Amino acid sequence: MTTRDKAYEWIDAHKDDMVDLWKQMVTIDSGIGVKEGGMEMGNLCAGILEKLGFSIRRVSYEKCGDTIIGERGDLSKPYTILMGHMDTVFFKGEPEKRPFTIKDGKAYGPGVLDMKGGVCILLSTLEALHAAGFDDFPCKVILVADEEPAHVFSNAPEVIEKESKGAKCAFNFETGFPDHALVVQRKGCWRFFIETFGRGCHVGNDPQNGRSAILEMAHKIIEIENLTDYSKQYNVNVGTIEGGTVANAAPAHCKVECDFRYVHPEDLPILRKKVEEVCAKQYVPDVTTKLYESVGFAVMPQLPGNLELLKIAQEVAEESGFPVPGPKLCGGGSDAAYTEAAGVPTLCGTGVEGSRNHTVEEWADVDSLFRRAKQMAGILLKLNEK
Repeated sequence: MTTRDKAYEWIDAHKDDMVDLWKQMVTIDSGIGVKEGGMEMGNLCAGILEKLGFSIRRVSYEKCGDTIIGERGDLSKPYTILMGHMDTVFFKGEPEKRPFTIKDGKAYGPGVLDMKGGVCILLSTLEALHAAGFDDFPCKVILVADEEPAHVFSNAPEVIEKESKGAKCAFNFETGFPDHALVVQRKGCWRFFIETFGRGCHVGNDPQNGRSAILEMAHKIIEIENLTDYSKQYNVNVGTIEGGTVANAAPAHCKVECDFRYVHPEDLPILRKKVEEVCAKQYVPDVTTKLYESVGFAVMPQLPGNLELLKIAQEVAEESGFPVPGPKLCGGGSDAAYTEAAGVPTLCGTGVEGSRNHTVEEWADVDSLFRRAKQMAGILLKLNEK
């Protein structure tokens, strides 16, 4: 029996254990700003890694859980990075409202797809390879606790880039897709706020003295949305809006949050300039405008090495009778951008397959939990044959 067969056999024999671990992770409330849940997730993952022979380092933060760095083997040699995030996009209390459930082969619950299923695959793959007698390859695991709010609570992007120096490749266990594709490229995300400041008044007694911040913003929203150009592979969304106090008063303030997605890094300064030009225009006399940036993700470019990793994944799939994954350009940002900033070829979207992440309809395909763990075990074995 080959090492790969032994790893696959371990996964087949431990499906219930894998689902139990998945359920345990989803039950942990590690939503945005829930530090205690982030710490609990980190402790759980660190404990499993330590049993597999990893030494653990932590980077601690005031408002979120620790970044967990697990290391095993001779890292002076080119090593493999396995990475993911332990938080979810939801807020405190969500696991109680929507506990982990399985129905008709699909798992449901906050973060079941994005990306606690992926973290479960990462750890289970290492367990399977350990049981098969293959655990001496140089490996580093990086798990972060505030990816969903784009690391507003940490310096995780800097940590990931620094920790990636010297790696030969990386795998990010982000959301997988029902079409079985693997992500070789991701758009960047630029998030920003626009505020307009007008002058309030009573619209019955003194209407001409008002200066509507909402009217000014309405003009700007249309212009901002019109910057979308799919032929250039970028698009903008004005996602939230707030302003005014009551219907019978001219609104003195309005605020929107916007999200730009783009493929080419050189487009970002062009987009910034266009937004600045929109904000510099004045449609309502005396109304002023403020533009400021929020958070975002850098572009994950398609490095040549990404396609080499995809080729290995395709070979494993063909040999194992799995669906053969194609390449995907994904519109969502991820921490794969920061391993690539260190020049490390990265394959992303290697987690559990499903859809509707970031919504209450989020679901994940249960069978893909086991198949993706086998596929990753096969990839790591094949990589270390070369």
